[in-house]
Amino acid sequence: MLRRRMAYSDPSSGKDILGNRSLCFIFICAFGLVTLLQQILYGKNYIKSAQQFSRLKGDETGNWTGPVNFSDDGPLKPARNGRKRYLENYDGSFEYNSTACRELRQEIMDIKVLTMVKTSELFERWRNLQVCRWEQNKEETSNFKMSLSRCCNAPSFLFTTKRNTPAGTKLRYEVDTSGILPITTEVFKMFPDDMPYSKSQYKKCAVIGNGGIIKNSKCGKEIDSADFVFRCNIPPINEKYSADVGTKTDLVTINPSIITERFQKLEKWRRPFYEVLQNYENSSVVLPAFYNTRNTDVSFRVKYMLDDFDSQRGVFFFHPQYLLNVQRFWAVQGVRAKRLSSGLMLVTAALEMCEEVHLYGFWAFPMNPSGIFITHHYYDNVKPRPGFHAMPHEIFNFIHMHSRGIINVHTGQCT
Repeated sequence: MLRRRMAYSDPSSGKDILGNRSLCFIFICAFGLVTLLQQILYGKNYIKSAQQFSRLKGDETGNWTGPVNFSDDGPLKPARNGRKRYLENYDGSFEYNSTACRELRQEIMDIKVLTMVKTSELFERWRNLQVCRWEQNKEETSNFKMSLSRCCNAPSFLFTTKRNTPAGTKLRYEVDTSGILPITTEVFKMFPDDMPYSKSQYKKCAVIGNGGIIKNSKCGKEIDSADFVFRCNIPPINEKYSADVGTKTDLVTINPSIITERFQKLEKWRRPFYEVLQNYENSSVVLPAFYNTRNTDVSFRVKYMLDDFDSQRGVFFFHPQYLLNVQRFWAVQGVRAKRLSSGLMLVTAALEMCEEVHLYGFWAFPMNPSGIFITHHYYDNVKPRPGFHAMPHEIFNFIHMHSRGIINVHTGQCT
């Protein structure tokens, strides 16, 4: 029996004919081939270790030396090692319409959707563009503003007013569309007679986001020099942060969730909230009172509280139809989210209210364009609720608009 079993032993035993090891080897080869093709299609991956940074007075500054040279108004010379480029002698001296800058802007415009490239590749193209002095493109800006005017019309509908929302109106909520708020005489009294702002009323406006990208920027003086300054959700602007973010504020948003979580819905002590608002001098405040039914009462309490303290501060409420129109407008641009950020809402309004719009503190990535990790906010590192906003897509649109000369996005240090 033993001999018979040995005589009929399997000749392929111990071999792996298309077995697990062979299949694993084939899979590894296929994966390597796909990875190689991705590198060819999308450019070389960003390698942090290849970057070198110098520190100057505690601030992080990228070392811009590298294999690409620009001659003034001359064509770009690609690096020998592929598309990866660093800039020699970075001084921000290239004219907006120089050949080099047109090519750099086109490199960003060639990215039609955010998923086309790796984040590192987007960062690299954005860094390269910083050698170009930004200049407003009057035609592009005018066309964009006209499209906003047709869709949204902030000078007429940004806030609820006695003119656009008469007494007796049944106001439909932005999200709770089945909910209706009758505009009673009491509610009507809280509205301004008309919009306090008009089309292109201000020459230069600054919209300040709360991103960690603005930390150590030293942009405070530049921000305060703007004709009109927008801020989001009552951020800290005390002496600890003012060198970076400035102090001037003309309009600041307040998310009702802040009042609920930090100030107990103003049902008890109201002075702490009143004192927080004192940091913004005589700026007006705006709340999304008609986003949903929960926001209404707590937003109205802000108005009542300021009246009780005899404050002359303006209190406004976003018009729900305006916010719906803005949401639809940006959805067409690829920003599809449960809720647009307060920053994007203010940028949209600023584009109609101001001749020239500058953005500071807007970024949606855990690293700055030089690859250095940054906090989520300039004052803390608390992350937002996941899936609520589409921040990377918002920033991607801002970068495109910067390249088109519509808005000026500041992500570096101010001089």
